[in-house]
Amino acid sequence: MEASGTENVIIIGSGPAGYTAALYTARAELAPLVIEGFAWGGLLQQTTDVENFPGYPEGVTGPDMMQQLRDQAERFGSRFLTDQATRVELATEPGGLHRVWVEDDEYTARSVILAMGAEHRKLGVPGEAELSGRGVSYCATCDAAFFKERRTVIVGGGDSAMEEAMFLAKFSSTVTIVHRRDEFRASRIMLDRARAVENIEWLTPYAVEELLPGESGALGTARLRHTSSGEPRELELSGMFVAIGHVPQSELVHGSVELDENGYVVVDGRSTRTTLPGVFAAGDLVDHTYRQAITAAGSGCQAALDAEWYLRDTPALGPGAAAPAAI
Repeated sequence: MEASGTENVIIIGSGPAGYTAALYTARAELAPLVIEGFAWGGLLQQTTDVENFPGYPEGVTGPDMMQQLRDQAERFGSRFLTDQATRVELATEPGGLHRVWVEDDEYTARSVILAMGAEHRKLGVPGEAELSGRGVSYCATCDAAFFKERRTVIVGGGDSAMEEAMFLAKFSSTVTIVHRRDEFRASRIMLDRARAVENIEWLTPYAVEELLPGESGALGTARLRHTSSGEPRELELSGMFVAIGHVPQSELVHGSVELDENGYVVVDGRSTRTTLPGVFAAGDLVDHTYRQAITAAGSGCQAALDAEWYLRDTPALGPGAAAPAAI
């Protein structure tokens, strides 16, 4: 796709946030251009069954749901560029033009919606990638129901790991929390709550070294090592939930819009407005608390409405009238 004139809105990223923003801006007749990335669809492309998104009583696979969201946005006039945005220059004055590059191709827009999402922080051990979706998961809220009466493990030591463990304990026969230190980053109240759950066990200080499949080809064994003594240990299990954090995909706008200490884009209150006029952010790029498909979709709707209202109320300055924040 070649650049042709100034866009009303460019959406960078996809997933529930980006595609919902595309749907709403397209229905507002803004003809959005979505630079969706090569790995379009976001983290849900890595998810097998989704059973907690409203409107799917029988459940749906992550890739199928992303395709349907994309098709729905396209039906109303969204245009898609399956490529990576490589550089941006974001205007600093209201009404200024924002510039987005895909390699050498330049696109300009009156508004930009950032929806690049976040990636699960990985353990980086052998077997993890191969068994992802086959016993290895990064979201107990999403996948705990698939491990009823099975032995599972949570890897992590923060509040999110405790929350994941307590939720998972409602389904699994036993949940073992594996952490590489004896001390936990989790708050005292969260630790006390987790320790009060009868079927949660604790294994510290151990680090996961390798994951192995069982006879079915799904996860069957985790090889661990004591971080002080070096003692090896093996656990037989059906599921491992990795809860060691997320990595927001904000490199593209680093040094442009404001980021918090963890790299998440900062927005104004309950809006999706960033620190630059006409630039909005939605989904897991902003949200380090809920991180659900439904909340990402909701924030994509908010970003679309915020962008629509901005375009309605802000006169365009014209080409070259705004000083860009180049990165």
